Amino acid sequence: MTTGFRARVLVAEDEEFTLNLLREVLEGANFQVEAVKSVAEAIERVASFDPHAVVTDLNFGVAGPSGADLLQFIEKEHPWVGKVVLTSHASPALAIPNGVAVPEGVTYLVKSELGAISDLVGAVEDSISHSSTHHARPEMENDRIVISSTQGEILLLLAEGYTNAAIARKRGTSLRATETLVQRTFASLGIKSDEDFNPRVLAVRMWQQGKVVVK
Repeated sequence: MTTGFRARVLVAEDEEFTLNLLREVLEGANFQVEAVKSVAEAIERVASFDPHAVVTDLNFGVAGPSGADLLQFIEKEHPWVGKVVLTSHASPALAIPNGVAVPEGVTYLVKSELGAISDLVGAVEDSISHSSTHHARPEMENDRIVISSTQGEILLLLAEGYTNAAIARKRGTSLRATETLVQRTFASLGIKSDEDFNPRVLAVRMWQQGKVVVK
């Protein structure tokens, strides 16, 4: 008997009771769940589990890497994966001892403010769907399109004529991750797929014309 497709969610939480609770809640919502108690273990499991989303706490103690380190790893190596923070701290600065920033586009949930289990389930579902470039919308500031620093780096490399494979080598990331970041950059610029136009040329032209600003 087939059970149909289930999206895969990797959960990282060092408090065992909370970890087991999250596993039960997400499995009850028909997700396939891999639950781990450390950032190192989560990073180790990413390649084999190939999650659609990651749910992580931020504070794993002062000695080891934080949830922000995990999210930065995901953003660099697997940018198509949805990212959800579930923490007790309203401010990331209070939960991240080593000062690593939380990547842009992360869904941030405070445990005490969750109204219902469905809030967490909905956040995971949204993080998966919003990882698609089809949901991106150009963000404007003073008539210029705002892109992230990572997208700015991608745009500069495109302007220098690098292929996706060359960009992947220069940035030390996989080709799949690079392709996703390039498509995200196009989407943030409002460039849609069109067989009559080359998106790379359009993106570089927008940059040369001063229509783009990096956050």
